[in-house]
Amino acid sequence: MYFEPRIPGNTGSAIRLAAVTGARLHLVEPLGFDLSEAKLKRAGLDYHDLAVMDVHPSLDDVLDTLPDARVFAFTTRATTSYTDVTYAPGDVLLFGPEPTGLPDDVLAHPRLTNQLKIPMLAGRRSLNLTNAASIAVYEAWRQTGFAGA
Repeated sequence: MYFEPRIPGNTGSAIRLAAVTGARLHLVEPLGFDLSEAKLKRAGLDYHDLAVMDVHPSLDDVLDTLPDARVFAFTTRATTSYTDVTYAPGDVLLFGPEPTGLPDDVLAHPRLTNQLKIPMLAGRRSLNLTNAASIAVYEAWRQTGFAGA
């Protein structure tokens, strides 16, 4: 799940990631671009028809559609590593907008199961959004036996 994404190329890459892993991509508005933008389509290549994607007007709206899902928020401020979690089908991996990450009110949302980090060398600000999502999605998919592969 991308909360208020701003860069079309990253979202296009996330569409491709969803298509090749079978993950469902949830986008939370407002989006920083139009879904018809060329950069979005170029980054997603010809995978748009193979991905399952939903756009939601708010975080609460999407979470209402996923009442039983565990929600893991990815933030550089977390203390728990993404590898310290046992993932299950239906888990939600929540990522914030570029370049700010998830805002404090989202990180304090009562539906969050945990905040997770992807380890990096000291002094580095962050990974590219879709690179981070790819790392997390593949770890969750690996733990669930690469279902469907």
